[in-house]
Order: sequence, then C-alpha cells, then structure tokens
Amino acid sequence: MRSKIIAAACGSVLTIGAFTAVPNAAAVQPDVRAQQQDEAHQRFKGLSQGLRGQLAGHWFDSAAGKLTVAVPDEQAARQARAEGINAVVVRRSAADLEKLLGDVKKLIGDGVPGVYSWGVDVRDNQVDVTVNTTRRTEATERFLEKVRALGDGVHVSETTSQQRQQAGTVQAGSPWWPGSESNCSIGFAATDANGGKHFLTAGHCTNDANQAAYGQSGQQNRIGTSNVGGSRSVNAREGDMGVVAVTEAGWTLSAAVNTWGQPAITVTGSAEAMVGDRVCHSGNTSKWQCGEVKYTNKAVDYGGGLVIEGLTWTTACSKGGDSGGAWLLGDKAVGLHDGGPSQCVQNPTNDADLSIFQPVDEALRKWNLTLVTGGSNDTTAPSVPGNARSTGTTASSVSLAWDASTDNVGVTGYDVYNGSTLATAVTGTTATVSGLRADNDYTFTIKAKDAAGNASAASAAVSARTRPGTADAEPPTAPDNLRSTGVTASSVSLAWNASTDNVGVTGYEVLNGSAVATTVTGTTATVTGLNADTAYTFSVRAVDAAGNQSKPSAELNARTSSGNTRTFTNDTDYPIRDFQVAISAVRSTATGSATNPITVKVDATHTCLEDLNVTLVAPSGRAYALMRTPGGGYSCHPFPAGKAFTVVPGAGETASGTWTLRIGDNGPGDTGVLSSWSLTV
Repeated sequence: MRSKIIAAACGSVLTIGAFTAVPNAAAVQPDVRAQQQDEAHQRFKGLSQGLRGQLAGHWFDSAAGKLTVAVPDEQAARQARAEGINAVVVRRSAADLEKLLGDVKKLIGDGVPGVYSWGVDVRDNQVDVTVNTTRRTEATERFLEKVRALGDGVHVSETTSQQRQQAGTVQAGSPWWPGSESNCSIGFAATDANGGKHFLTAGHCTNDANQAAYGQSGQQNRIGTSNVGGSRSVNAREGDMGVVAVTEAGWTLSAAVNTWGQPAITVTGSAEAMVGDRVCHSGNTSKWQCGEVKYTNKAVDYGGGLVIEGLTWTTACSKGGDSGGAWLLGDKAVGLHDGGPSQCVQNPTNDADLSIFQPVDEALRKWNLTLVTGGSNDTTAPSVPGNARSTGTTASSVSLAWDASTDNVGVTGYDVYNGSTLATAVTGTTATVSGLRADNDYTFTIKAKDAAGNASAASAAVSARTRPGTADAEPPTAPDNLRSTGVTASSVSLAWNASTDNVGVTGYEVLNGSAVATTVTGTTATVTGLNADTAYTFSVRAVDAAGNQSKPSAELNARTSSGNTRTFTNDTDYPIRDFQVAISAVRSTATGSATNPITVKVDATHTCLEDLNVTLVAPSGRAYALMRTPGGGYSCHPFPAGKAFTVVPGAGETASGTWTLRIGDNGPGDTGVLSSWSLTV
C-alpha cells in the first residue's frame, strides 16, 4: 500500500474531515467572497439550456466577484450578460478542446517520462501539458515534437519537480491508521442505504482489502474496516477514493469539521468546485489551509504506472499526512485530498507546487453513500413517489418500481414498507422485497427521503401476491478445496472452489475459528489483523439471497509468518516492448526503516541491455534509478541472468508498502520479458 495519511478522532466521536484554521489572513474566507461564490454557483445551475450548450468553460472571477463563461461568439456573450453573468468570446469550443485533449491522451498512452499532468485550462481556452525536465528522455522529446504539432491550442509548461501522493508520520491531532501502517486523514462521514456508518478518504490509504482501521497508533482503538470486500477503494485512472466502514461501538459520525482552534464548520451538503473558487482543506499535518482552484478535471501521472484523471488542482498548501482529508467550499464538501508537493508552498506560482483533490461527489455516487450533514434549514419533504407498481413476483419475493420524487434540495433515497414494517431502503426507484411466504397477499408503500431527514407521505398502496410453491429453503453446497494462497506476519490469504445453489450464491462468510472474519462475494479473501507466528483455523460457508447458509467447508490450518522476512518477490511475467514501460510491484510487509543498501535482483530476457532504463519506485513515491540508457551509438548486449542492483535509500524511507519496478525500453527492434524480480528491503 502507498504510504498513508491521518485523520480520525481518538475517542468516542469520529469527527470526519477535520479541518483547522491557522490564525493567518489567508486562512479566513471573507463573508462577501463566500456570498459571491454561492451566487456564482447558483447562477451556473440556473443557466438556460441554450446558453449552457455553447459554453467552452466557466469559472469564478474573484476580481469581479461574478461567474464568467467562455462562449464562441458575441451573440452568446450578449445572452450570458442578459442572464447576469460575465462572458468572454474564445476561439475554441468545448468540442475543440475535448478533441485536442483526446489527441494529447493518445500521445501520452500509458505514460511518457517527465510528463505528469494534462488537462483543459478553461481561462486560457487551451490544453495544458506539464513536463518535469529532470526526468526527460528521448521518448519525452519525441512526444513534445508530436504534441507541439497539434498547434497553439496545446501549451507545454516545464518544471523541475512535481506532485506526489503524500506520505506522513504519526502526528498529534486526529489521525486514523490503516493497520500497522502510517496514518491517513479522514475525509467526510457518510451513511449507506441501510444506515451503515462509513467515512470517505483517499484510495491510496485504503488499497488493502479488509484492513483494520484504528484511531490510535500501535493498532489500538479500532474504528472499523477499510475497503470491505476489496471493492471500496480506487487509486487508478478512475480516481483516488476509498471507504472505511465504521463498525466498532462508541464511534459516532459527525458533520462538524475540525478547524484546529477556531469554531468548527458544519457540512451542509456537497458541491462541485469551479475554477476560481476559494477552497480550504484540513489535514493532520498542514492543519487548515486555503487557496484558489486553478484547474478542474485535470489528470496527473505520479509515476510507477499510476495515472489519475478528473482531479482538481488548487493553490492551497499541503503536506505529507494530509491524504484523504476533507476539502470545503464554504460549508459544502467538495473533495478528498490526493497529493501535492514535498513541502508546503504558500501562494505557489509553479504548477508543480499545487495541491490536488478528488471530487467527493464522484465517491458518494460510486458507492451509493449519503453525506452526513448538519445545520441545514431544509424542512421541505420530497414529493410522494408516483405510479408505484409491482413488476414481478416469485414464491418468496415481490419486485416493485415507482416514479422518482422531487425535492427542493435533493432526494437521497426511498424506504419501502411491507405493511407498517420497513422492508428495505434503496437509492434508486426499484426494489425487491424477499423472504416472503409463498401464495400470500402483501401490501407495500414507498416514502422518499432527503439529506435533512425529511420524509414524504406514503405512496399509493401496491397489492401483490407471491406465487404458489415453496420459498427457497435450500442452502448452497459447502465450498470445497479451501487453501492458503499466501501468508504474512499479520494476514492469511485464502481461496476455494465456488459453491452451487438452486437459485444462486450471493456471498461467502470466512470463519476464523467460529467467528466471521470477513464476508466476500468472490472465491478469495484475505484475513488481516492477525498475530505473527501464530496458528489459525479457517473455514468458509456460502450464503444465498434467501439467507440460507451452507455447511462450513473443511477446516484449513494456516500459520502466519514470523515477521522477520525482508525479501519479497513477484514472479509474474511482464513483456518488455519497444518504447513502452513494463511495470511490476511487490508488497513489502517488513517493518521499520528500509535497509541500507536496498538490493534488487532482476531476472529478464532482452537482447539489448543498453536500450533499457530500470527504476525502483518506493512507497513514498521516491524514484531510484538503477540503470539508465547511455544514449548515442552503442553496441547491444543481452540482459544478464539474475542481474543485481543496490541503492541507498533516502532519509526516512520505510520498508513497508508497495515497491514498483519499472523497465522502460527506449530503443527499437528489441523485445523481451521481465520474468521475476525480488526486493530485499
């Protein structure tokens, strides 16, 4: 896992997205600006469809205190001004910019050395590409030649540094710890359709499935479980976002944001930030910091094959230890901290010193979560769901549908009642109520609800009768061939053969002894939070939609490792192709600082050693050059078997986390395979 960041209350109240104001003028949002920004966002929401379809971009102009839009001609500009907003006439339409950006993405492919960000600059009506010149190669020069041929609609900026996904150490404040790793900051509290408690944070803080989450260092004061089932974390092109389930007694969710010494801010909802907005964030290290949004929907290449798109870039200062923390626009949640420079830079003039966040609404939508809010004056209930109807029945279930309700703020979900009993809660406009008796009459109603807790009146009643026959009472077959696929000092990975069922298996419960350790939908699982050098007994049972459980599988005995292992290997084959980068990763569970020196052994076949660049990327994001192409004329030699490299780690480099080997082929006509590599750290 990449190094983490911090932010959870060390006590009975979990204050999500703790933000703290530092006593300086830059950290205070004047009321007048906040009002102007709110008005700009409301005006943008209220734009006529005719004008909205012509926009090439929009932003908040802090000097004028108004929404500004980019339009193709003076007629559209006059229409915009008639709607009370500023307008500028630009050369390129939104379609033009999108095509240019698509052309740039094709040239970048899976990555170009030194090219670390690309996206549309709406204020300059162009596509921006940023290059770190310290990582420039011949491949970079070829890319720049091609990208400049696209014309003046693409602007290339050069820097000598770049952002990284920030790491941190244990700090005083409100941290949370993923297992035994370094701390991460909490983003925002959220609930699911069934009332389950969660908080959002960064995906690179939650990439280990079913990892214990703690409120204190040393694996103390457990909060819950990170990335339950392995499906609640993303750190890839889609975004950098993850979910921690809050399951332990004594932890409650709060809409209050820690402002580090000043009055707390209460989150009242969420919003999408626009260019020019003044936003603030709270993290365990840099505390409360504010700045201006410079770009939205812009991509970043952190190296090691990690490219993330759709991020927001700001001038706010940040530090390692802030990852996952909350970003606010006034009292609206807008983002989760993703990365930034290696040190806090106030009022940056270089894009390499900007801080970056993942838009929070995308995370809420992905996992169907509802933001925990407070301080709202919303007392208006949603409209009654219309056209409630039955869409199908079985011997044990009734499927329902209805037309969506409306609300002055927004509908967050629907409660489905079987008579007067709540049967299920959903976020969409369909539901299936299961566990019913065969050949029986039932009456259902639906109520809509909003984020403030207002509920509509009940829909018209829907009568339905289940089909004759026998409801599903048949359990699945017991999983077989339970086996261990790997152990560490704190975890055991398991796999088994799938069960069968007369209707369908919906999941599996993994038992550690007699206790359920984790629940998954597939046929693999990793049980974490175990003690080193300890024997455990596991079994697995299958579950179907009716709640029937299979008999447990045969028991499997497994023992965790002693925790002293410091050599880790990846034996997967990766092709080495001309002008591409082969990327392979290993997960180190070694504790403490990295050894000095670090040893890397590479087994690969390639006919031209001199074509290759070999780089080791640490969990901290540091890149260590192991071998570099000489450049110019040279004779080719085969890559030697078992080639070993050593490297001196940087100050503070820790052993634990994901280490990545990158082999870039910068010459034509020679291909090969990375067959195995090992890291001794």
